[in-house]
Amino acid sequence: MATHTSAIKRSRQAGKHRQRNTAVKSSIKTGVKTVLEAVKGKDQEAAKAALAETVPAIAKASAKRVFHKKTASRKISRLTKKVNALKA
Repeated sequence: MATHTSAIKRSRQAGKHRQRNTAVKSSIKTGVKTVLEAVKGKDQEAAKAALAETVPAIAKASAKRVFHKKTASRKISRLTKKVNALKA
């Protein structure tokens, strides 16, 4: 257990960040799942709507350093590619 004041504070902050990151990741996973279900059901309008909600959430998580920027970019790219494939 931490004994120095700064270490105690760091531990407290790490706990808060961990909770926040877990909540953000969970909501993004739900958004991704919604997009994929719409794609699987070949519902183009629902897929576009879900994608429009999920992409900014992923970008914001990247800005807040929940995800690495390349991970976020990869997730957005793959989802967009699947939604665009419905048009063809």
